[in-house]
Amino acid sequence: MNITDARAECDAVLDAISETVIVDREFLETVLLGVLARGHVLLEDVPGTGKTLTANSLASALGLSFSRIQFTPDLLPADVTGTHVFDESDGTFEFTAGPIFANVVLADEINRAPPKTQAALLEAMAEGQVTVDGDTHRLPQPFFVIATQNPVEQAGTFQLPEAQVDRFLVKQSIGYPDADGERELLQRRLGRTDRSPSIDPVLDGDRVQALRTAPESVRVDDDLVSYIAAIARETRTRGQVDVGVSPRGTQRLLEATRARAVIAGRDYVTPDDVKRVARPVLAHRLVLTADASVDGASKTAIVDEVLDSIPVPTLE
Repeated sequence: MNITDARAECDAVLDAISETVIVDREFLETVLLGVLARGHVLLEDVPGTGKTLTANSLASALGLSFSRIQFTPDLLPADVTGTHVFDESDGTFEFTAGPIFANVVLADEINRAPPKTQAALLEAMAEGQVTVDGDTHRLPQPFFVIATQNPVEQAGTFQLPEAQVDRFLVKQSIGYPDADGERELLQRRLGRTDRSPSIDPVLDGDRVQALRTAPESVRVDDDLVSYIAAIARETRTRGQVDVGVSPRGTQRLLEATRARAVIAGRDYVTPDDVKRVARPVLAHRLVLTADASVDGASKTAIVDEVLDSIPVPTLE
């Protein structure tokens, strides 16, 4: 798929979602980065901001299957991946697929699941497959996880391991709507017969797969490659940072900038593309020192400081 067609497809998807979800368009573009760059998205926000509706609307607009998994402390890996069920008619065990077998999976309150269940999800996110009783099962393609967690309620939660956090292409918050958005939300609620907004498919599975190939044709100049590498390396030298951006994170930054260029309708990356995606792609990958955590240091502020410290290349 060429860049012009890809941008038109992206605009159509974003417009369709905007009809049902009252959120900032830049936030939706960040979520769409995950689709284009073959990554996953972590949403961290307070309850009631529209995380579930956003995930469902995205799946509907893309024409993909959708599954929601409510993570709880007693959730078992088999509750996510599926299990083998005994068939009395022929005396064999047959695999019954779990809710992970969908194109778009909403992992709701992911940090409430115990580590063993989180590990099952990690294999799905990293490899596009699950292993049950020694048998490996491929997940449907495209496969995309939107995970959510609540930042204000920590009782009964399990901290996500760094290996899993690093698997998310971006981490973002929806935030509260502005005054106009809140009024629009209330106007929609006045329609008592409408239980929830509906959305018609804009794409289908094959077109989504084609859309995901578009970033591969986006040109990245050598100076920008060096710029991206310098940003990642600089995060590892900060005194407040115990663990900086991993090499995987550096690659994800590159992939996200190419996806950002596609959304903008360009076949080349600019320094502005890098800056626009750096915070959601890099901040959640940083592990702060104990002193920085106690002092309440902001990971996004550190990323901003890194961006300010690296000379921006001039493209010809």
